[in-house]
Amino acid sequence: MRFLFPGFLFALIAVLIPVIIHLFNFRKFTKVYFSNLSFLKQIEQQSSSPRRIKRRLLLAARILTLAFLVFAFAQPYIPARKEAGSKTSRQIISIYIDNSYSMEVLNKEGNLLDEAKRRAKEIASVYNLNDRYQLLTNDFEGRHQYLLSYEDFLSALDDVKISGVRRSLQQVIDRQQDLLSGNPGPEKTICLISDFQKNTLPPGALKVDTGISCRLISLKAEPQPNISVDSVWFTSPVHKRGDTEHLVVRLKNNSDAMAENVPVKITVDNQQKALGSLSIAPRMVRQDTLSFSGLEEGWKRGVVTITDYPITFDDRFFFSFYVRNSMSLLVINMEEQNPYLRAVYGAEPFFNIKNYDSGNINYSEIFNYPLIVLNGTKGLQAGLAQQLKIYAGNGGSLMVFPSLGRGIDELQILTKILGTDIPEAEDNGISKVTSVNFQHPLFKGVFEKVPRHVDLPVAKKYIRYSRLNRVNRNMLMELPGGRTFLSQYAIGKGHVYLSAVSLDEESGNLVRHSFFVPLMYQSAFLSLHDRPLSYIIGEDTYLEINKTILSPNQSLKLKNPQTEIIPDLRQTESGTMLFIADQIREQGHYSLVKGDSLLAVIAFNDNRKESDLSYASEKELLKHFPENRTELFDPGKGPLKNTIKAINYGVQLWKLCLILALIFLAAEILLLKFYGRREGRGKLKIIK
Repeated sequence: MRFLFPGFLFALIAVLIPVIIHLFNFRKFTKVYFSNLSFLKQIEQQSSSPRRIKRRLLLAARILTLAFLVFAFAQPYIPARKEAGSKTSRQIISIYIDNSYSMEVLNKEGNLLDEAKRRAKEIASVYNLNDRYQLLTNDFEGRHQYLLSYEDFLSALDDVKISGVRRSLQQVIDRQQDLLSGNPGPEKTICLISDFQKNTLPPGALKVDTGISCRLISLKAEPQPNISVDSVWFTSPVHKRGDTEHLVVRLKNNSDAMAENVPVKITVDNQQKALGSLSIAPRMVRQDTLSFSGLEEGWKRGVVTITDYPITFDDRFFFSFYVRNSMSLLVINMEEQNPYLRAVYGAEPFFNIKNYDSGNINYSEIFNYPLIVLNGTKGLQAGLAQQLKIYAGNGGSLMVFPSLGRGIDELQILTKILGTDIPEAEDNGISKVTSVNFQHPLFKGVFEKVPRHVDLPVAKKYIRYSRLNRVNRNMLMELPGGRTFLSQYAIGKGHVYLSAVSLDEESGNLVRHSFFVPLMYQSAFLSLHDRPLSYIIGEDTYLEINKTILSPNQSLKLKNPQTEIIPDLRQTESGTMLFIADQIREQGHYSLVKGDSLLAVIAFNDNRKESDLSYASEKELLKHFPENRTELFDPGKGPLKNTIKAINYGVQLWKLCLILALIFLAAEILLLKFYGRREGRGKLKIIK
C-alpha cells in the first residue's frame, strides 16, 4: 500500500491525545463516605474488570478514529501493475474521438458521438492540472497537433462534429505517436474512443511504440438495418450527345435482415431520369442497370438516391461525367490516305478525323488526340517514333498497321523504341485467326452472345513477330502457332495496338470483315480514358486533369455554393495533378474553374466502409494491440472515471478509510451510551 499525500501522515501524532487522556484520566471524582470499608472492597471487586475493558475499548476506538481519518487525507492506494507516475510529474494523454458517420448511430445514452465526448471529459478529469492533452479526430486538423490544458481541451471537445473523413486505427495511432514522440515526459498514454468497426482493423498487429499505454473505450450501438449505395458505373466510357446511357447501380445490404423493394432514383442536373427498385438478401449486394437519354453536351451532375431509414448518410451517391458532341482522331499516313479508315469513321458523325502526311506533322499537336492510327510504316523516321513513344507513355493510344514489302526495317526501329515484340520476317501463306480474346474490353459487349462457330479474319500476307515481350503483351487475336494477329502492349500510361496485317485487301480480309468496325470504334472509345465518376473523401488525395497552363497570377479553384478551395498543382508530362489532401470535407459536386471557365465537375462521396456497422468483439480488438500495455473499457460496466483512476494509481482506499473512521466514531458513542449505563446501574445497587 502507498499514499498519494504521505505528508498528512505526520498528523498521526494526534493519536497521542486519547492516549494521554486515558493514562492520566482527567475525570473529577466526588467523595463518598462509607461507614465500613468492607463495602468499598466489595465495589472494587465487582466494578474494576468491566471498567478496565470499557476504557481499553474507548481508547482503541478513539485511536482508530483519528488514525483512519488521517489515512483518508493521505489517500492510500494499492499500486497498479505499472505505476502511472506521481501526482507532481507531468503526463501526456492523447485522446482520439471517432467522429465518422457510424458515430451517428443511437444507443441508450443518445448518439455515440455525444457519449464519446462525455467519456473524454471523464478521462480528462482523472488527471492533474499540470498534465497535458491532445484531442484528435478523423479530420487530422493542424490545431489537433498541439498539447492543451484541461480547460482548452474541454473547449476543443465541444467543437467536435460528425465528419465524412474516415481513418484506420493504424493511421490514428501513427498520428498520436508523432506528437507524443516529440514531447518528453515520464508517462504517455493514448486513449481511443470509438465503436471499433471491424473494417478499421488491420489484418495483423498494430504498430505501437514501447512505453506508450493504450486505453480502448468501446462504445456499444444498438443494431440498426442499413442499405447503402455502394458504387455506380456506366457500361460505356463514352457519353455521346443524345445517346442512351446505361448506368449500373450497386446496392449493399449491411444488415442481417432482408431488404425488400428498396427504391432507387437517378437525377441528372436536378432532373429525374430513371426509377427502379431492388430486393437485397442479408449481407449481400445487388446491382441493376438503369437507362436514360436526352442529354446535351457538357458536364453533368448526377445523383443516385435510395430511401433507407434511420441511417441516411450513405443514401446518396454523387457522380459526374462529360457528354461529348464529337471525338477527334489523328491518322498519320505514311503514303496515301486509307479509304477503309475514311469509310469506317466517316459513317459515324461522332468521329472527327484529322489526316496528317508523314512529312507534315506538328509534333506538339499529336498530344491533343486520344487515339493515333499509324497507317503504314514505310519511311518512318526515328524522330517520329520517339514522339510516338512519349505520346503513348503519357496515356495516349496508338494503333500500328505496318507496310508490307518495304516497311519492315522502319517497323523494326519503331517496335524497338516502343519496347514491343519485334518483326522477324514477312509470311505470304494464308492463315486464319484461331482465337479472339472476347473478355478484353476491345471486344467485350460487342456480341450479345458469341456464336459457337464465329467467322474470323484471314491473313494472306502478314508480319511474323518475335514472342519475347510476354510481360506487357495482351494477345487480342491469334494466328496458328501462337503467332500475333493483333496484340496490345502497355507503354507507360497508354497502350499500343500492333497489327500483323496492313490496311489493304492484299494483306487479308480484315478491312472488309465484320470485326473491323467494332475494332476501330472500341479502340477509339477506350482511348478516351474517361476519368473516375467520383472520388472518396479522405482517401483520394489527388486527381488528374488534362494539362492546364496557368499564367503567374492565375489559380484553379474547386468550389461549390458552400466551399471554395485552391488545390496544389503539379505539372506532369501527361497532365496536371491536383492535390486536395483533406480540404474536401463534404460530399457533393464541386466545379473546377480557371477564372470564369469551367474545366470540370468533380464529385466526392463519403467512404462507403462506414456503412458496414459490424463491430469488433473484445477478443478481436485486443489481439491487434500489445497485450501488456493495453486496457479495454466497457462504459456500460461501471464508472469510467473510477476505473481509470484505479489503473493510474491502483485501488483507491481513502473512501474505505473514511468509512472506518466513522464506524469507530460510532463505536465510541455506543460504548459511552450503553456500556456506561449498565455499569452505573450496578454501582447504585451496591451503594444502596
